[in-house]
Amino acid sequence: MRVLIVAELTKAARKNAPLRTALANWLETTEAATWRNIQQVRRTFQSADEVPVRVSGQGTVIATVFNIKGNEYRLITTVNFDSATVVGRELLTHAEYNKNTWKARL
Repeated sequence: MRVLIVAELTKAARKNAPLRTALANWLETTEAATWRNIQQVRRTFQSADEVPVRVSGQGTVIATVFNIKGNEYRLITTVNFDSATVVGRELLTHAEYNKNTWKARL
C-alpha cells in the first residue's frame, strides 16, 4: 500500500518515543501490505474498524480506524483499495476520538 500521511503524524511521533515506535511499526506493516478489502486489513490489524461518516455534500465516507500503541491512540485514515493508498487523516488519543468531533473534519 502507498501511505500518504499528514504532517501531524510525524509531529506527534517526534514528541513521544513509544508512539514513534508504534507508528513506525504500523507504517512498515501497511506499506508492505496488498489489501483488497477490510477483511484483509483485519487479518493484519485485528482492531481495524470501518466507520461510515456522513460528509456534507459528499455523501458517506468510510474511515478506517486503527488502534495505535495498544488502545491509547486512534489513527483515522481513508483507504482506497482500488488505488492501493492509505491517507492518514488524524491521530487522536482514545479520549479525543470518543468525542466524535473528528467526523466533522473528515
